[in-house]
Amino acid sequence: MGPFARVGGLIARAPRMVVLLAVLGTLAFYALATVGVGGEGLFARVTTGPPLVQGSDSWQVYQAFDRTGDDSAGASVTSYVQGVDVASPDVARAADEAAEDIAALPHVTAVVTPFGAGTDEDLAAALVDATGTGFLIETRFESFGDEDPLATHEEVARIVEDAIAGLRTSQAEAHVATYSNPLLFDDFTTQLEEDLVTGELIALPAAMVVMVFVFGGFLAAATPLTGAVASIAGGLAVLYGFSYLLDLDQSAVNVVTVLGIGLSIDYGLLIVSRFREEMHRRGGDPREARDEAIVATMATAGRTVAFSGLVVAISVGGLVLFDPEMMKGFGGAGLGVVSTAMIAALTIVPAVLYLLAPRVAAPGVLAHVPGIRRVLAATSNVDTEEGAFSRLAAWGQRRPWLVVLGAAALLLALASPVLHLSLRDSDIEALPVGNERRDYYDAFREGFPGLAEPAIWIHTTAAPGNLDGYLDAVGEVDGVTAVDAPSVQGGETFVGVRLEALDPKGAEAMTAVRDIRELEAPVELHVGGAAAGQVDFIDAISRGALIGGGVVALATFVILFLMTGSLLVPVKTLLINALSLLATLGVVTWVFGEGHLEGALGYTSTGGVDTFVAVIIVAFGFGLAMDYEVFLLSRVKEYVDAGEPNDAAVRKGLQRSGRIITSAAAVIVLVFLGFALGDLLMIKAVGVGLAVAVLLDATIVRLFLVPATMTLLGDWNWWAPAPLRRLHERLGLRH
Repeated sequence: MGPFARVGGLIARAPRMVVLLAVLGTLAFYALATVGVGGEGLFARVTTGPPLVQGSDSWQVYQAFDRTGDDSAGASVTSYVQGVDVASPDVARAADEAAEDIAALPHVTAVVTPFGAGTDEDLAAALVDATGTGFLIETRFESFGDEDPLATHEEVARIVEDAIAGLRTSQAEAHVATYSNPLLFDDFTTQLEEDLVTGELIALPAAMVVMVFVFGGFLAAATPLTGAVASIAGGLAVLYGFSYLLDLDQSAVNVVTVLGIGLSIDYGLLIVSRFREEMHRRGGDPREARDEAIVATMATAGRTVAFSGLVVAISVGGLVLFDPEMMKGFGGAGLGVVSTAMIAALTIVPAVLYLLAPRVAAPGVLAHVPGIRRVLAATSNVDTEEGAFSRLAAWGQRRPWLVVLGAAALLLALASPVLHLSLRDSDIEALPVGNERRDYYDAFREGFPGLAEPAIWIHTTAAPGNLDGYLDAVGEVDGVTAVDAPSVQGGETFVGVRLEALDPKGAEAMTAVRDIRELEAPVELHVGGAAAGQVDFIDAISRGALIGGGVVALATFVILFLMTGSLLVPVKTLLINALSLLATLGVVTWVFGEGHLEGALGYTSTGGVDTFVAVIIVAFGFGLAMDYEVFLLSRVKEYVDAGEPNDAAVRKGLQRSGRIITSAAAVIVLVFLGFALGDLLMIKAVGVGLAVAVLLDATIVRLFLVPATMTLLGDWNWWAPAPLRRLHERLGLRH
């Protein structure tokens, strides 16, 4: 008896103990993630900020600003009052009253408006926008120390809003947008939490409906969701642990939830379906058959889940090899949720199935409804090796070259927009239009182009006089319109560089960064800012892709060889998955980079695809593709090992696994689309991208391309040189 069969035997002997331990573990994980140690939960420990690469030029500049206090989180709050007549006495009076109330707040050192008695004419003019219908109120603070500035910043925003509300009888269009870093970070946190709830409220009921049709009843359909709840809890607890080792981005929490739901349903579907198949095969009293059925289920489907979990973990775990801590955090989060999803599928799901065996094996209540009975009879049938999927495979086997060339051409056509892919790092642009901080950002760039933050910063510890000739050369770089006078803060020198292009993260800005960095500098200095940060992040991702991608490909190759004993199957799998992922990136580029579905999906394109979104889609999409590949290969290999000819094994393997693959894909697409209905652009793009990846893989790839290529290869599918065959006989992972 193999190790997985022994696990099945243990579950059969103590199913209630397994369920009890799983429930207690889930509650403990949720408590750790929400309350944490000392009352500080996961959401209190995650961060939002620019994606930086430790040790890079842009990181050095960011650290320098942080040291000198110029970029302190609570240093200032700016309110942009718009839609008013700046020359009106009513407007001046409202601004003065607001300034007086703000000045009374703790930690406030100055309140600056265009109307204050101490404001000189140049400053007053600078605080009025280019149209003359808006002005700024800037509130400056002393250090907050360990105190959270958010409440004070919110009070400033409320005071200004109340003052403007009192103007609306005479200034009907008056409105205000207030900005500060704490307010921005709070918006991200709130939006992430709202999107998380939205996704779960849509995804879980939708998944339940699909699984009812897959299994023919509510009870069998609900069983995989027990694993989902446990895996999400475990993933969040693992993420909480990583928060003490890395600076975790807030969006990692949503990624854990999405992946946890998807994988748990995948694995739960496989376990439940195989258990019902084994129960049906044995017949008789379900209470007597369940012991053998659960052992057989774990020896086959349990082994497949373990293989799949290992492959998916390697795929997402490759992100820990990237330099940016943001990517390491996503890799750690992915490892945590994949591990817990796999463990839940191998423990709590089979234990629940064992306890509910008589009811799970029996037709559900919907099977007795006349209008639904025929549909359920087809979708929940586990008793045949002939059906729609085997007929589809047979159709492809009669014309394999046509299927391969047609599927490849379609995927290449979908991939074509990748040729125009533009990667960028969105921060405040990820918030939806209508969010106050996003509205401030958009309006400020147009109303105060001269006050906008320079796209590029130069930092050095040398005196400004050492930079004279160098700064002249910087001013000659293509795209540079102005070089600000050097400013000295805390003994460190900062120089802002302004560009002709308004987009601080566009291609022109990135080119200017690279050109400036190529100049010969008279002293040691660093080039940073928004544009430089994006350059460093994209360069780090490119380096990590070579290392991480190579490790993942090699590990996947080895695992598939140990599973199948073949050299050609792993090579074919890697090539097909690469083509499918390119097609997915092409669709994402067309949708989000080129903005073709802005209205339908409710977003505003930034003109590119977020770098981290592209990496997450590739890493997680590859993992999910391998998930379905293992599902299919495991059943085909069972038939091959039982002596079936290659083509018959492919047909029967697809028939047995096709229903699970398409059902799991339907559920996981709904899960991802549920999260795509959120408002945060990055999460929306990840949701859409992964939904597309799963849809393409479960249809074009798994139903057409893979069976056709396996038909063309024939018995060569299982070929390996004699030394490797002997190695597989010793080390191979069999049933």
